[in-house]
Amino acid sequence: MPDFDVVDLGPADGLDPGDVAPDFTRPLVTDEFWQDRTLSDLASEGRTILVFTPMVGSFLAKYVWDELDERGWDELDERVVGISAATPYGISRFLDENEYPFSLFSDPGNEVAKSYGIAHDLDGMTGISEPRPAFVALDADRTVEAAWVATEWPDFPDYDDLEERLGLA
Repeated sequence: MPDFDVVDLGPADGLDPGDVAPDFTRPLVTDEFWQDRTLSDLASEGRTILVFTPMVGSFLAKYVWDELDERGWDELDERVVGISAATPYGISRFLDENEYPFSLFSDPGNEVAKSYGIAHDLDGMTGISEPRPAFVALDADRTVEAAWVATEWPDFPDYDDLEERLGLA
């Protein structure tokens, strides 16, 4: 048995295939620098997989990025980019310390997750939320092709099934 409670988050009001993902501008962070980027500009470069994780440094975020790194998602034809309710400084340190070859959008106010319908309030912390773990595949016009959203915390996808669902297998 895990030494933590599994929390039912209930159904998410996330995006469905065919929906157009909301555009946003946030700092896109690497282990070396960051700069403001819009999702629309990023997606226009080709198929994009958005990976929402809780705050960087959490075991859940580390587990997700370790898995994606091990599976070689940085070598896919699709661009894989994360979104976390963390500051650019925290994300840059997280990427550097773990030697992850990915970029993550910094969204400390969690506004992107809220606009995507996948934010959840943290128990006992009024006004504090973070994204549910989620994966959203977008085409160049930001149209959702596929998605997976956690319904409990912690929750991880079956990565083989996820790759098939997202059209990566």
